[in-house]
Parts: sequence; C-alpha cells; structure tokens
Amino acid sequence: MQYQTSTDGTVLRAGGVAMREAWERLIAGPLDADRSVLLLPGGACAARSFDLVMAEPALSGVRLVATTLPGMAGAPVSAEVSIPAVARRAGELARENACDVVVGFSYGATIALDMVLSGHFQGPVVLLGLSLTTPDESTFFRCVVRVSQKVGRWPMAILFRLMPLMARSAKTSERHKKDLIEDFKQNRAGDAVRVCGEYLDYIAADRNFAAELAASGSPVSVVHAEEKGDGGLTGAERATLEAAPNVTLVTIPGAVFLIPDEAPQRTAAVIADALKQAT
Repeated sequence: MQYQTSTDGTVLRAGGVAMREAWERLIAGPLDADRSVLLLPGGACAARSFDLVMAEPALSGVRLVATTLPGMAGAPVSAEVSIPAVARRAGELARENACDVVVGFSYGATIALDMVLSGHFQGPVVLLGLSLTTPDESTFFRCVVRVSQKVGRWPMAILFRLMPLMARSAKTSERHKKDLIEDFKQNRAGDAVRVCGEYLDYIAADRNFAAELAASGSPVSVVHAEEKGDGGLTGAERATLEAAPNVTLVTIPGAVFLIPDEAPQRTAAVIADALKQAT
C-alpha cells in the first residue's frame, strides 16, 4: 500500500520520520472512491498509527484520510488548542475531503465527539477508547498532566520516556512497534502539557456528554476493550448509551490499550459498519 502526504504531493511509505506539520495527512485509497473516512489518532500518536487499519481488506476501495493533530508526535501546536477549536478545524478537514465517517481514538475520539455535538460533522462517528468524563480517564495520566501544569513539563517528559516500553509490549508487528516508538519520541513535553490540559478541562466540564451524544441523532459506535484499555464508561454513561437507538457499544475481548494498533481488523470492521449507515 502507498501513502501520500498533502503537503507536497509526493508519495511515500508510512515509515520514516520527518519534520511534521500540524494536520499533515496520510491518505490511502482511490481518488474516485465513493466513500471517505477521516481518522483522528490518539494522544502522542501520528497519522500513521492508523496504517494497519488502512491496510485492512474490509476498507478496500475506501478513501482513508489520517491526520496528525496539533501538538502530537512532533507536530507543532496551533494558536488555539482547545477541544472546540481543534474540532472545528477537523470538521473543515472532513468537509474538504468529503468524508462520510469520522473515526477517533482516545484524544482523537474526544475531537470527533465535539465535532458531532458542535455540528461540525453530521455523519456516523466511531469513537475508540473514549473518555466522556474525568472518572473515565486514567488517574495516573491526569496526575502527570496536572502536576506538569504546576511544576513544569518534567513529569510529562518522564512519561514520554516510558511510552516506548508500552509500544514494545503492544500486540502488533515489530515494524509497527518501531514506527510507534519513533513517533512517541518526537513528542515535546511542553506542547503535550498544553494540549492535554485543554483535553482534561473539556471532559471535566459540567455536561452530560453521554446524554448529548444519545440526543445527537448521529449514528455512533463507541468501542472499548473488555479489560484494561484506554478510556472507559461509568455505569450511568453506559446505561444512557445502551438505551440510545443511535448508539452501538462495541467491546473488544481482552486487554487492548492501543486499539487501532492492536485491533486493526476489529476496528476496520466497525468502520465498515459505520459506512453502511452513511447517507
């Protein structure tokens, strides 16, 4: 499979690390495809974290557009990094590429969530490893971000030094592990503190995101691992979403933290189902 970036039109493989730009795009699939999908990676990840999903046969013939979000994997932060601001730009990207479905993982899932709730996108969304509220998010991660905001970026820098260990233990190919490690190493702690602080503020807001998602009317697939994994739902949130006719809850067996990287086949299948609901 070949990939192309939107910056200079050249074609390149998903390997290799260059100086990144915010909103760089990794694109696969035919130019004249009937359907297109926007893929939003998780925190610290680059567009190519979706490359295994993009290679799945279930998405053959679909135009797949993955992007690296501001402040992630070495991409510079933009002037405004609030969740609503990033979601607004992601909505523009979805329109520019005529995307029928938006898929987000972890931080990217929160961007996709706001795209729907703010009206920047009106199609099916797939939310992988989503955290709707503060209790859903890792206590350790929240502590690292909040302490870094108070004492400086060094706690976040230590977290980034540990992340390659997580990549090495991921249930994926050695080549993909290498790509993940390279991307994790590109992250800048100061940028991450700024972006992640905005993310934590967003999910801490006094809003019932589950109820808003249920009332949105958009087809929504919410995907989590059965055991240990990224994100989660409280009992109340799960009950609200289970009762919503527009929401499908998907559980991946076992412990899966990096869903697009460790469960690409299941992820692609959920995306293919979402495409069937696109009008």
